[in-house]
Amino acid sequence: MAKTTTTTSLGAGDEDRVMATAQQIVKSLNTPKEVREDMLLIFSSFDNRLSNITDLINEDSHSIGVRFNAAEKVILRCDSSSSNPDASRHSLPWEDSPDEAAEYLSAVDEILKLVVDMSIRSDKEIMDRAETAIQMAMSRLEDEFRLTLIRNTVLLDAERLYGSIRRVSLSFSTNEGEIGEEFESFGEADSERGCFHERGASLGDDLCVDLINADAVMELKEIADRMIRSGYEKECVQAYSNVRRDALDECLVILGVEKLSIEEVQKIEWKALDEKMKKWIQAVKITVRVLLSGEKRLCDQIFNGSDSIKEICFNETAKGCVMQLCNFGEAVAIGKRSSEKLFRILDMYDVLADALLDFEMMVTDEFVCSEAKGVLAGLGDAATGTFVEFENDVKNEASKKPMQNGEIHPLTRYVMNYVKLLVDYNGTLNSLLESDEDEADGLQSEDSKLETMTPFAKRLLLLISSLESNLEEKSKLYEDGALHCIFLMNNILYIVQKVKDSELGKLLGDNWVRKRRGQIRQYATSYLRACWTKALYCLKDEGIGGSSNNASKVALKERFKSFNACFEEIYRIQTGWKVPDPQLREELRISISEKVIPAYRSFMGRFGSQLEKNYLLDLFEGSPLVLHHMRRKSS
Repeated sequence: MAKTTTTTSLGAGDEDRVMATAQQIVKSLNTPKEVREDMLLIFSSFDNRLSNITDLINEDSHSIGVRFNAAEKVILRCDSSSSNPDASRHSLPWEDSPDEAAEYLSAVDEILKLVVDMSIRSDKEIMDRAETAIQMAMSRLEDEFRLTLIRNTVLLDAERLYGSIRRVSLSFSTNEGEIGEEFESFGEADSERGCFHERGASLGDDLCVDLINADAVMELKEIADRMIRSGYEKECVQAYSNVRRDALDECLVILGVEKLSIEEVQKIEWKALDEKMKKWIQAVKITVRVLLSGEKRLCDQIFNGSDSIKEICFNETAKGCVMQLCNFGEAVAIGKRSSEKLFRILDMYDVLADALLDFEMMVTDEFVCSEAKGVLAGLGDAATGTFVEFENDVKNEASKKPMQNGEIHPLTRYVMNYVKLLVDYNGTLNSLLESDEDEADGLQSEDSKLETMTPFAKRLLLLISSLESNLEEKSKLYEDGALHCIFLMNNILYIVQKVKDSELGKLLGDNWVRKRRGQIRQYATSYLRACWTKALYCLKDEGIGGSSNNASKVALKERFKSFNACFEEIYRIQTGWKVPDPQLREELRISISEKVIPAYRSFMGRFGSQLEKNYLLDLFEGSPLVLHHMRRKSS
């Protein structure tokens, strides 16, 4: 039977559509050349007009080959590892030759398009050449990506950052004197210069810096896009994170944060460690608020086509500097505890707690987040443990040498200035401290509002009660009962003043203050009784005999001599005693004059001028004096 060829009458438009469909079928099958030719023969057997498809496909293959050859030539020309003598001339940084960069990226786009469209996959030879060209191109792009990052990294301007920081200083004065070893650093402080604790500082909300020159960001994005499209995202992420990780490490160096092991940190002397802790505090603020937020923004700009790559890149970049900061925080947290470290540890805790809120919104690496939270918990434990040790130090401080003039004890000064500063951390300490209910029960009778007090306020109450108990024990070192009272008046008044002049007053309440003022009045009464009873006894009528007219001259003379002797002894001793508070000093003098002067005048009548009230003004000034002119020779 004779072979027949079907011919269908088609319009020009329909014929073009048939040709295009057949051509697309052949291309999409992605078959070897020999198979493709057989398929074309089969197509042409259905309709002789389809025989023209062979010419069209041959023309298309030729065009693809020309396009590929041109793109390959650009990539080979710029490959520094090739034998092409012109290669070194084309290996300059792209920012010095933008036209070359554009040409190169276009060549990469062309080959990727041909591969993705499967236009050359049927030709194994060209496909192998394409893979080689892509490998060369990715190597070159990786180098350019890394070099562009390095050359356009903006160094951190620490002076500008610190210039935006508002410093807050809290200071307290010191006083020399004997004190327990645990408070030795306080006792040695210069009383004029004072000892101070400088709180951290706050950064402006609008503080923002460029980590990379803005002009280079688009170029980096162009390179990253090609590498990711080519399946080289791993190499791209590694190049980026390596360069930026080193840049963040350099930022920490500029901020004064060194790479130290835990063992090295624990060997550092306190003054040097305190400086490093202050730098760490500032570095945490700047790292999270400025560096990491800037790094996150940069990753979003360069890798905005892939959320997963952005996340991986940022986490890898941030991990190094975050872990370095965490290592130092951990070393401090597990280090030796001492009262002088508490404020700085609380500063570290506060800044890290604040930073974690922003940190966890940026960093998704569970290990890094867990480490940061662990350091925060460690600093909290260190702060709590240090506070407890401070409580124990106050309770057990056992210096045995009394203050010679009954003045304020160094322990009192230290503790009250210390707790006055602690109030600034009221919120933090309330969250860290748990009230000891067993000890709190013992305070019920003192303050009826104990139930409503915060955990920190209860601990302050216990702490100051421990101080008062310690002072009571130290007052027993005085053999002179009057000086015992002066010592307690001075110290309790100092405590009351520190409470009233700070936020301590709100925490402890007015009732607490009134109770201490009542104690001061009681000690003033005890002082008068202990000191002036003997002198006033000399002014009593008993033992003199009869009325004033019949009084024994000898007895009067002896009484007068005894009173003068008592007064001179009191004057000699108590002019050396010290009452620092001018109001208390004046009140004591008034109490003495109201008790002694009227009794003296009543007893001596016209001889009352022998005792002048001005003598009393010399008392409690801390400068011992001696009276001579009051003594009379016996007649």
